Amino acid sequence: MAEPRDLSPKEIVAELDRYIVGQANAKKAVAIALRNRWRRQRVAPELKDEILPKNIIMIGPTGVGKTEIARRLARLAGSPFVKVEASKFTEVGYVGRDVDSMVRDLVEAAVKLVKEEEVEKLRGRAREAAEEKVLDALGHGGLGVGFRSAVRRVAGEGEEGAMTSREKARAQLQAGTLDEDLVEVEVAEKAAPFMPMMAGPGMEDMAQGLNDMFQNLGNNPLVSMLGGGAKKRKRKLPVKEALDLLTQDEAARLVDMERVTREALDRAQNHGIIFIDEVDKIASRTEGGSGPDVSRGGVQRDLLPIVEGSNVNTKYGVVKTDHVLFIAAGAFHVAKVSDLIPELQGRFPIRVELAPLGREELVRILKEPRNSLTRQYVALLATEGVDLQIGDDAVEELARLAAEVNERHEDIGARRLHTVMEKLLEEVSFDAPALAGRRIAVDAAYVRERLAGVAGDEDLSRYIL
Repeated sequence: MAEPRDLSPKEIVAELDRYIVGQANAKKAVAIALRNRWRRQRVAPELKDEILPKNIIMIGPTGVGKTEIARRLARLAGSPFVKVEASKFTEVGYVGRDVDSMVRDLVEAAVKLVKEEEVEKLRGRAREAAEEKVLDALGHGGLGVGFRSAVRRVAGEGEEGAMTSREKARAQLQAGTLDEDLVEVEVAEKAAPFMPMMAGPGMEDMAQGLNDMFQNLGNNPLVSMLGGGAKKRKRKLPVKEALDLLTQDEAARLVDMERVTREALDRAQNHGIIFIDEVDKIASRTEGGSGPDVSRGGVQRDLLPIVEGSNVNTKYGVVKTDHVLFIAAGAFHVAKVSDLIPELQGRFPIRVELAPLGREELVRILKEPRNSLTRQYVALLATEGVDLQIGDDAVEELARLAAEVNERHEDIGARRLHTVMEKLLEEVSFDAPALAGRRIAVDAAYVRERLAGVAGDEDLSRYIL
């Protein structure tokens, strides 16, 4: 059974600080929750199952980092993670997704995560097997001349034995000398499902199950004859591409899917994180219940057993949700946490409020994170040969304008920076192919020139920024 990474709460917060600015209280709460999972694995067995996760509810406006904190936490821990929107579980006419689907999505994420880890472990063996197949194809397939010419380049004619020639050709293969040579190999092609399953709201899980069932019948001759399942076909490819495809095929073949499934189920049950966004949208704001509030209350009652701990059937087996960590989030502008049913409130004992982002925080968001927006645009335009230089005074001006528009109109937090940056660099991005080799310096004056007219116009900024 996999264990959470041994990270102290301070180390977890420090890692989160590399990507998310501010929100110390929220980071502290999730860091403690993650560390408690590590502690639980070391508790005596008779007490271990009794220690339940302390679910968290984050309260704050959009764009302040709620989702990003949960996503980065899961990535940091190597935990399966899914994000769902509570409002998707109810639509007009009480049609929505089954709440159990969030657990099935979590298991799918766990299987994908564990399989990728296994494939990475087996990549060395798979690469060796792929090289053998490519060498066989070069030496014994339809392109033997190509192999003989390759051997001739390395070993010369007639002097070396077959094995020595093969080993020297392998050295050429590994050195990349043969990358552009053509070779004919047999590779798996993922065919379309036996019959496409179209599904309406609430039927996605049934459709996915039927599609999976037909796809898993790929080895059945009748299904293959009718067009379902995976097929193998001979393709003429450059050696480099053939090696990559064969390596993927061999790695997938070597993976023990039974072990992957067992590990994935364990990881989903004990280390999974489900982030439920827009939970304020299912809070009932009226007494007695009528109209849409009936549906909201129904979704809360459906969520309750999942969050409390129940068994959910998935195609990989039964999953217990007792030790899944649930992180809920919502703006709670209109509704309050107290508008949720008391039982559901009780299942989220940790409440943290995230602060709105002001000018200073927006400056830090543009400069500090490893994946900051300024770094992203510099990297994007560098691919066109444009040297984009964004000065500190430009960052200050961008943050000031974004904060100003947030104050005057809807406060969408750091998301406002995306619209401001895109508008600022619109012309440069459009003309970038013609600007190759040029250096573009962006300072405060440049920002004011490009954005002052839009930011200052009440109507324009409402619809553009």
